[in-house]
Amino acid sequence: MKKIVLGKTGITTYQNAFGALPIQRISTEEAVKLLQRAYDGGMRFFDTARAYSDSEEKMGIAFSGMRDKIFIASKTTAKTPDQFWKDLNTTLTNLKTDYLDIYQFHCASQCYRPGDGTGMYECMIQAREKGMIRHIGITAHLLGVAEEIISSGLYETIQFPFSYLATERDTELVQKAEKADVGFIAMKGLAGGLLTNSEACMAFMSRYNVLPIWGIQRDEELDEWLSFFDRDIEMTDEIAAFIEKDRLELMGDFCRGCGYCAPCTVGIKVNNCARMSQLIRRSPSKNWLSDEWKENMLQIEKCVDCGVCKTRCPYGLDIPTLLRKNLADYKDILAGRVKVN
Repeated sequence: MKKIVLGKTGITTYQNAFGALPIQRISTEEAVKLLQRAYDGGMRFFDTARAYSDSEEKMGIAFSGMRDKIFIASKTTAKTPDQFWKDLNTTLTNLKTDYLDIYQFHCASQCYRPGDGTGMYECMIQAREKGMIRHIGITAHLLGVAEEIISSGLYETIQFPFSYLATERDTELVQKAEKADVGFIAMKGLAGGLLTNSEACMAFMSRYNVLPIWGIQRDEELDEWLSFFDRDIEMTDEIAAFIEKDRLELMGDFCRGCGYCAPCTVGIKVNNCARMSQLIRRSPSKNWLSDEWKENMLQIEKCVDCGVCKTRCPYGLDIPTLLRKNLADYKDILAGRVKVN
């Protein structure tokens, strides 16, 4: 398994890390076992966030007494210094530690800078001086903001969506980060669950100096990622052809399922309804043809075009239009006018 260095942090770890957002959906007992299995299998870098409900607490239980054996990154969505310190102290308590290896501004809509009037970057500096954090990081979904972050020279790591659906500009961002000695943490390596071939995803990542954090919720998912510790995955002609086929099917405006648009003012489950056309074709269709999902999809007809979801979408998608396209396709499938597996 390839190791990478996260830029100027000097953190050296296997190119195979654990994204802890999904463990908020399972019991504490299940999460603790999953996290400990990940460590036993070779994973050493674990990423969580204050916004992931009880994810931090579960990680704190799993790794109690093991702090020097792993790297932990967490995040804050705080917009004020008071909330920053509240979040950081809560995070440290939840994780049962007195420091974080990396603390990140979460889903930042701007590049916080010293003297910008927010006081946010100054909080990071103070936290590092106090020994509460070791390195300053930031996560972003907007490409322009990410480019500004790297150019600023203020951040030691950046977390940004990166998968084999990446555009040329996305790939250039990775290269800029490496040149600037900024560690690149790759989120959404499965494009929000639309990519289903773990071998292809790993082969793609192995070509770049990035650290993918795989969102893991089930034992069988973890097994796939742990299997790569026993065998090196390289890009082959067969894998490259598979990736190209996927890119042709999925490139363009598609919902990554991040959920930042929620809640919908009329209760539409946007994060799955807006990508139903892909989900129903890339996983067993019966999972999405249940009475429950028929009802969820028909909820789209109640959309009032308030536009709130569009203002929240980090990818700038026209969500109401995307929802209606998916609903029309779904109705064609139900009526038998379009066939799926």
